[in-house]
Amino acid sequence: MLHRIRIRSPWAVDALITAVVQVAVTIPFVVPRSADVPPATWAFYVMTTLSVLPLLWRSRAPLTCLLAITLAGFVYLPMDGPGQPMPYSPLVAIFTVAAQGGARQRQVTIAAGLPLVALAVALRTNTAREYLFAFFLFTMVYVLGVLARTRQAYTRAVEARAAALERDREREAERAAERERARIAREMHDVLSHAVSLMVVQAEAGPLVVRSDPDRAEAAFDAIAGAGRDAMVQLRRMLGVLREEPGEGPGADPGGSGSPNGPGRTPQPTLAGLRDLVDQVRRAGLPVALLTEGEPRPLAADAQVTVYRVVQEALTNVLKHSDARAVTVRLAWEPPGGDQSGGDQSGGDRLSGDRLSVTVADDGSGVRKPGGEGSGRGLIGIRERAAAHGGSASAGPGPDGRGYRVCLQLPLVISSRTEAAGVAEAAGAVGVAGVAGVSGVARTSAEPGETT
Repeated sequence: MLHRIRIRSPWAVDALITAVVQVAVTIPFVVPRSADVPPATWAFYVMTTLSVLPLLWRSRAPLTCLLAITLAGFVYLPMDGPGQPMPYSPLVAIFTVAAQGGARQRQVTIAAGLPLVALAVALRTNTAREYLFAFFLFTMVYVLGVLARTRQAYTRAVEARAAALERDREREAERAAERERARIAREMHDVLSHAVSLMVVQAEAGPLVVRSDPDRAEAAFDAIAGAGRDAMVQLRRMLGVLREEPGEGPGADPGGSGSPNGPGRTPQPTLAGLRDLVDQVRRAGLPVALLTEGEPRPLAADAQVTVYRVVQEALTNVLKHSDARAVTVRLAWEPPGGDQSGGDQSGGDRLSGDRLSVTVADDGSGVRKPGGEGSGRGLIGIRERAAAHGGSASAGPGPDGRGYRVCLQLPLVISSRTEAAGVAEAAGAVGVAGVAGVSGVARTSAEPGETT
């Protein structure tokens, strides 16, 4: 309570302490005195009060307050007035210097205080008992003041550390929000770019065949509608995370859609979804072949999202910027070149030495379409996704300058906790696999002529 009052008004605390001490020194003047001692006069009471009033400035000038009280005490000492059971004012002043005074003020108090205590005892009783009691009081009050100063310093340090930690927490929350916004922006770029590219291609082809081949035109418009619906579903899922109401969890289904992810909340794409992605591009009129080589092995869920998004971005670039007539998507599970474990990793994982290579190659001219608009951010995002999993990515013209290739390589980690069932389940869809981690040192490269 006193700490809060001191923060709001230091004068109030000093005035309260002064009033309490004044009450204490007034007691000998109001209690009955024996007839063999001089009466308690107003002059004596005024001198006693003068030794208390300096406490009003104890916080602003601790050493000056102590010197004024000491001077008033020595003036009152020869007088035959009522004595005090305890030197209240000097004790409070000594405590204040030890607790709030500077180093030089504390040194002066120690150097001059002990001799003055000895002098005061000599002028009064000059007994060993009085010397021992006076020195004990002086020492104990001074030590209590030092302990109070140490506690205050510790409290300030703890408060400063707590404030620093709070600032760090806020900065980390801001950085986490920035990373999340960047991730959502990257996902939205992939979804919208791919869907809009499909819709543009189909919209351009529709008018050409609307009279000569109505069925083909109808299929084009169906493809436009399907691409738009798919984009809306994925955008609703991503934006729904940002506006999720309290009490709604990932498993909530307030719309009664029957999906465990709620209305418009589909799972993140996996390698098994590549088949639908390729079919979607085929419906846009671009022949795409999906090939799988080697024996599929476990791949982490977040790495599967990366592979899916890289293939999606590469196919979108072909639709937007290339004059290609065919595209090949190749997933090659490369066998290990030997034991590269280097010892056990944390959590029982080890590097398997094998990797997944993903190549998206077209047979176009290897350059952009005339007038094509692209900032290169799509391919920058591809390299960032690869680096996040310890892999590498490159993009550029194919052999002999024909076509354009986007290559992605991800190292694999085999975990002792990996379930073999995940491999078989995903392999049945596109010959690719299930659940594990990826690690390694990030390395990215790119060739001239990048587009997005």
